[in-house]
Amino acid sequence: MKILILSDIHANLEALQSVRETYDELWILGDVVNYGPDPKETIEAVMSKASIVIQGNHDHAVGCDDDSHWSPHFREVAEAARRFTSAQLSDSHKAWLRQLPLTAMLERDGVRFHLIHATPSNPHYGRIDGDDDAWLAELETIDADVLLVGHSHVPFIREVGSKTIVNPGSVGQPRTGDKRASYAVWEDGQFSLHQCEYPIEATVEKLKTIGFPSSVEHKLISTLRGGS
Repeated sequence: MKILILSDIHANLEALQSVRETYDELWILGDVVNYGPDPKETIEAVMSKASIVIQGNHDHAVGCDDDSHWSPHFREVAEAARRFTSAQLSDSHKAWLRQLPLTAMLERDGVRFHLIHATPSNPHYGRIDGDDDAWLAELETIDADVLLVGHSHVPFIREVGSKTIVNPGSVGQPRTGDKRASYAVWEDGQFSLHQCEYPIEATVEKLKTIGFPSSVEHKLISTLRGGS
């Protein structure tokens, strides 16, 4: 069995379409929308292909028109992008975002998976960077063999205690210095991380037509071009 695991697409349709793996199932760990120029098209592509989609913080914010939780560092960009994204979506698209589950428990080939966007203790906004003790505390509440997370845009595979934690990184807005779309694959019981090129400048040109404030446009484009 082969499962394709994506996270943090952020309405970057070019990046999503460049992930051309074959798969038996597609799992998405949240943040389908916001930041990118193609929210409607991205939602519809995900709806047509994914077996399970978890709600990310940006999915919640757009679905509920809620800008109350952005951190100061991301607030200007996130608010501007949320307003643009909301204006592009129908009520049914927003309802779909609102109704996405915060978490899912799945079993495949005898392996138990727990899917969440961020962390079990903070499903939308939790973040742990390189701290096994902190992950151990989170894993105490998880009755699964594998914890799948996104949110940080940083890919990793970690063995913590008796469990495995996997973050596929970000498809649409990588932030590790590698600007390629990032994703994970589980096949025949093994995880692997992958990156693929996509036409970044095509996404950039779309962003330029939106009319964001210059500071917002600059940050969004710099993130795509620099991968950070």
